[in-house]
Amino acid sequence: MRKLPVAARIGILYVLSRLATTGFFALAAAASGPSSRYGENPSLGGFALGWDAQWYWYVAVHGYPAVLPLTESGQVAENQWAFMPVYAYLAQAIGLPLGSWGAGAVLISLVAGYLSCLVLHRMLRTRIGDGAALWAVLFFASGPLAALFQIGYAESLFLLFLFVSLWSVMQRRYAWLYLLIPLMGYTRPGVLAFALFLGFHGIHRWVTRRTEPLPVRQIVHIVAAGVLAVAVGFSWQLIAALVTGDPGAYLATELAWRRNWIGEATVAFVPFEGFVQAAAFWFGQWGLGATAGYVALGVLVVSLAAVLLFEPHVKRLGVELRLWSASYLIYLLLVFFPQSSIFRLLLPVSPLWGAVAAPRSTWWRGGVLGACLVGQWWWIHNMYALANTFWQIP
Repeated sequence: MRKLPVAARIGILYVLSRLATTGFFALAAAASGPSSRYGENPSLGGFALGWDAQWYWYVAVHGYPAVLPLTESGQVAENQWAFMPVYAYLAQAIGLPLGSWGAGAVLISLVAGYLSCLVLHRMLRTRIGDGAALWAVLFFASGPLAALFQIGYAESLFLLFLFVSLWSVMQRRYAWLYLLIPLMGYTRPGVLAFALFLGFHGIHRWVTRRTEPLPVRQIVHIVAAGVLAVAVGFSWQLIAALVTGDPGAYLATELAWRRNWIGEATVAFVPFEGFVQAAAFWFGQWGLGATAGYVALGVLVVSLAAVLLFEPHVKRLGVELRLWSASYLIYLLLVFFPQSSIFRLLLPVSPLWGAVAAPRSTWWRGGVLGACLVGQWWWIHNMYALANTFWQIP
């Protein structure tokens, strides 16, 4: 392996990881029964085009509604405005000569996943070394959510744009962000977290300008890219408002999914409210009470902050990757209602796999890889083989 080019080494690891994922999907198909949303003996293609993949397909075929659909109670119902257009329409274009939208969607996910591995390795190898970076890539490609690299979800493509954007910032090649930020922003939600990251990055560059010179040109790039990220992040709300005539169309659409968990309790978006509501909801489900949930939420926030600030292996990753991880976690804390999709939404902090791979113990790395594969089987089994309760939603 050491004699092969890096791209070939990563390619071998990626293909082996995809074979493992395919095996887990095959086990899920064999275990799927009448109570599963997929029924008995589903095809692997059916799995690849299930759940949110159906929404991306629907966007590609039908576009976005000019009139928001309503529930029987008059609330905005789930609709296409929650799904960004780049992945949906790119899959349509690539899938046209292949004979189906699904073929294009899966091909994009597979290729973008491999390219993401290449960029992730490049980001990490200067911080933790080539060997540890390869292990981090293997954990990333084989992790609990690795199924997303071969189904019709936009995560792979978003991660590719995100990793290239982070690498551009690390290399101080800010001009690339003017292309990457719109691609990121219209692939899936999350570009506002990148805007926050650029703000933190700009502050850090200013504070450390005596040790690393900060030319005026770079100041202009950082500020302009940050403004662009904010503009792109809020533009989808504006587009939805202009098309539907409803100023709150996008936020009402996003809240439609939250009502699946907590009923009509949420009628307007309030920052941080989702995690607070979820703390009470989940700990109530578990019979522990809302107060225990609020305490656990506080402990979680403090613990994550401590890890990003002080954990030695995380510190080795460098300031940029730590600031990105903090920015994205703050973004989730602001806007998300945590439920079973939280595992998928944590994928953008995948550069932290570098900290997991940094210890050189073979036993540690082998144990982590085993845990990744077990976690991947568990996730696929629940979300695809069972897929019959309210917490089994990818």
